[in-house]
Amino acid sequence: MKRLITGTLMFVFVGVVSLAHPHFRKTVTAKIGTVDAAIAYQTLPSNEVHTQNAKVGSFITPRAQLTLSGELKAGDVTLPAGDYTIGAIKNSDKDWTMALYPGPLARGTEPDMSKMIKLDSLFSSTHGQAEHMYLDIAPGHGKQDGKAVLVLHFGTLYLAGALS
Repeated sequence: MKRLITGTLMFVFVGVVSLAHPHFRKTVTAKIGTVDAAIAYQTLPSNEVHTQNAKVGSFITPRAQLTLSGELKAGDVTLPAGDYTIGAIKNSDKDWTMALYPGPLARGTEPDMSKMIKLDSLFSSTHGQAEHMYLDIAPGHGKQDGKAVLVLHFGTLYLAGALS
């Protein structure tokens, strides 16, 4: 009987693990002029309840990291070479700003908002549904045409911040 229970539990465990939804560690790289830009993150399901419940003015981060090999000029902002925590600042329920925080930000740590680097951003909720969060560096469109942009797509939330 003990073997039957142990065997049944092992079968259930293996079945659950094999059917578990995979999440991947990803790295996206791009060359912007002479600067190598790399994004490192882990895929997450698009659960918009977290963003809906966020307070206006708060910085929300998917624990993604941007690494720049050299200095980039992003509009009026100069981004020195180094590592940045990628996130967004909630301006209202229908408006977000892409922001970078210099260096890593430990889980549960409140960022010093005076150090936040706000990027020229384009927010939309009409770019379709992303079932899992994804980040990319892509050519901009609209007011960001001709620029390299950092893209965050999470559920129906689409946010692009100019990197050049």
